[in-house]
Amino acid sequence: MTMYFADNAWLPQGWNENVRIEIDADGRFRDVREDLRRDGAEYLGRYVLPGMPNLHSHAFQRAMAGLAERQTHHEDSFWTWRETMYAFAGSIGPDALRAIAAQLYVEMLKAGYTQVCEFHYLHHRPDGKPYADPATMSLALIEAARETGIGLTLLPTLYMTGGFDGRPLSERQRRFGFDVDGYLRLLEQLRKMEDSTLCVGAALHSLRAVPESAMRTVLNSGLLDAAPIHIHIAEQIGEVQDCLTLRGARPVEWLLHHAPIDPRWCLVHATHMTQEETRRLAETGAVAGLCPTTEANLGDGLFPLRAYLDAGGVIGIGSDSHISVSPVEELRWLEYGQRLATRHRNIAVSDFSDSVGATLWGDALFGGAQASGRVIGAIEGDDSALTGAGPRADLLLLDHDAPLLAARDAGCLLDTFLFAGNANLVRHVMVDGAWVVRDFQHRDEERIAARYRETVMRLSDTV
Repeated sequence: MTMYFADNAWLPQGWNENVRIEIDADGRFRDVREDLRRDGAEYLGRYVLPGMPNLHSHAFQRAMAGLAERQTHHEDSFWTWRETMYAFAGSIGPDALRAIAAQLYVEMLKAGYTQVCEFHYLHHRPDGKPYADPATMSLALIEAARETGIGLTLLPTLYMTGGFDGRPLSERQRRFGFDVDGYLRLLEQLRKMEDSTLCVGAALHSLRAVPESAMRTVLNSGLLDAAPIHIHIAEQIGEVQDCLTLRGARPVEWLLHHAPIDPRWCLVHATHMTQEETRRLAETGAVAGLCPTTEANLGDGLFPLRAYLDAGGVIGIGSDSHISVSPVEELRWLEYGQRLATRHRNIAVSDFSDSVGATLWGDALFGGAQASGRVIGAIEGDDSALTGAGPRADLLLLDHDAPLLAARDAGCLLDTFLFAGNANLVRHVMVDGAWVVRDFQHRDEERIAARYRETVMRLSDTV
């Protein structure tokens, strides 16, 4: 057992003072209590937060950030960006994927993300032929996560068709494809590797890429009864129009009618919804996976945040294409987008808090943990004699010496953290009871960065 002490810690009910935190040898919170004396416990600092889950990531896209910012068409959109992404994806093999993912995961940890949901569809060789081990690219991601110390929710992605009309995958999409039987075998293989820092769920790429019959087979397989299920949906107006034309309903509307949507599900983006879809999705308890910086970068549109929160909806955040790797920026722009659309301030508040920062951070912790399929995103013990331990011990220690936090108390700490300046205030990071970032530096940062630079230089010669 290791005992720690914090002046202020964010517990499930919010900020608490003089908190003593007991972590067991398995990296779990054993006991967490407030209003106690230090009594020899190791001092953490003035402000301790739970680690933030990142519920949507395409790791390989980190290496192409900044390469799609030149106009290729006078009506550039997601669909023209996608062609650039396909060309880049065609150059990525397992070694490159591991190097890119490890660099990304270091950046995530330093920013305060301690779990990442990897929406992984880069399955086969660039020519579409399978590797000898169909899990080769998945294993590269697992190795990168273990190398860096971040928690991983691996979401192998089913991707079968090139559109709602069932057209075959294009030449550049072939490496994404699996038939249903092969896909289920992949899930079974990866599930055997689960441990305290690895959870395996499933992703259905989108309604346009997964036929209804295939979706039903996967959902009825029994492999996902307690696993997270993620899907891209209603990200683009073009997708909504095609779904209406060929399936007779809007994407979220169709999914709600044809799938057992419940808290296991994370609907990524869900940008374009009617009021009725918004209300009904909120009622399911599923998570809306929001990626504001990527959605802005791609020109997707704005999620109906206020209406969704008013209906009791659950949200989480992800960095998606990784043009930004910062929970602060995701939450900041989630709020700013709403302010620009409504021309009002302080949109994301609740009946429990008038603080935008506290509301957004707390909601994203809860929704991210749910979408990750793991009990994370909370600092709490477990009094149960049966389990004897609480959630995985993931912690962020903010730099209380930072000028930005001068003259700030816990009441306005999260508002300052999210809405004041651009300096990284995350000083130390713990995952699964182990320190992975100390004094802003990852434990293996230099070696991983050097390998990443070499990898990207090689890729630049092939793209």
